[in-house]
Amino acid sequence: MSAEITGVTANSPAAKCGIKCGDILEAINGHRISDVLDYMYYSSENTVTLLLKRDKKHLMLKIRKSEYDDIGLEFNTFLMDKKQSCCNKCVFCFIDQMPEGMRETLYFKDDDARLSFLQGNYVTLTNLKQEDIDRIIEMKLNINISVHTTNPELRCKMMNNRFAGEKIDYLRQLSEAGISMNCQIVLCPGLNDGDELRRTLTDLGDLMPNVSSVAIVPVGLTKFREGLYPLTMFDKEGAGRAIDLIEEFQQKFLREYGTRLVFPSDEFYLKAERPLPEADLYEEYPQYENGVGMMRSLYDEFFAALEAEKDENIRRDISIATGAAPFDMISELARAAEKKFGLRCRVYKIINYFFGETITVTGLLTAGDIISQLEGKELGTELLLSKSMIIHDGDLFLDDLTISDVETKLGVKLRFAENDGGSLLDAILGR
Repeated sequence: MSAEITGVTANSPAAKCGIKCGDILEAINGHRISDVLDYMYYSSENTVTLLLKRDKKHLMLKIRKSEYDDIGLEFNTFLMDKKQSCCNKCVFCFIDQMPEGMRETLYFKDDDARLSFLQGNYVTLTNLKQEDIDRIIEMKLNINISVHTTNPELRCKMMNNRFAGEKIDYLRQLSEAGISMNCQIVLCPGLNDGDELRRTLTDLGDLMPNVSSVAIVPVGLTKFREGLYPLTMFDKEGAGRAIDLIEEFQQKFLREYGTRLVFPSDEFYLKAERPLPEADLYEEYPQYENGVGMMRSLYDEFFAALEAEKDENIRRDISIATGAAPFDMISELARAAEKKFGLRCRVYKIINYFFGETITVTGLLTAGDIISQLEGKELGTELLLSKSMIIHDGDLFLDDLTISDVETKLGVKLRFAENDGGSLLDAILGR
């Protein structure tokens, strides 16, 4: 494969040696370039020899630079080719539970191992062949893996892919090669919980020390499940049993490896109506992006930031809209800010009618639900929302309404906070 160069960074090594837009990159240090991983890996050395094609003629250019410095080339796409889509049809897939008529990009199922290394995405391994595993090992790439179960037959069933079971052997190969793996398990009642979860955690423990962490999240079910596999959600008792089993393994792993290794997401504690663990039990939050410890971290950061503030009167009247899951905690934070600063901060629980009331996280709320449930309510001068509601730091909510649409409908200015306690306090204070 070759890749057309679409940009050259000013004053970069590539610019200084005369590389131009429109040149075709064919090889680096004698290695053919198939994608961005090849480009990054083979161009990391101090001396880099590029094979280019320009006007049907081949050019050989040598670049000397500091190790790992970027050459300065840009290509048509980030990956230098197409993103790989998922070939599974998992029984719990959230994308299969979305309504029709949303924009096309929301239905794309990513399962690209390159994005696992570059952006932290999770992959199922079913897209990979042995040569892909060999390349991951050669390049020493850490990877994030959606395991779900280590029972081959059950994995085939859960992923609706007859090859899903045999791909589990890749976990062993990667571990033996010293590749660090973060893993995740979507836990489905009656499928991969109970004894099946015991088997999976035992098998992952056998791969230590090369499993860095394991997140376990409960299956999320929307109201759009007609014709899909009949799944149920965790109730209070089932969530409690899952926590008990996971905590049993945490203690086992802590004794054997010095790490708890496996962590249930915040949703399990909310469903089981149990208090969140203290911060030190999350071991620096290795699975934060999977919703593991997110609420504990937000809580602790908020009160640390609050304590650092001087007592003063702040004349401010605002509101916060949040999902059902964190509502009680956000209400407690708002009350603490009101008490310290004398400001007014209402908190509104938004029910997710768009996807269904069983979806309680804030990041999946839509503008339509926010508007319909807050019209006519006292909102003050600003409405605070989580930035997780906005797609890719842009201007659109999940249902394609814009920030301006919501502001116009509700007659209030929106302010967005990052998902950390300090940012939330800053937003409450109007910073």
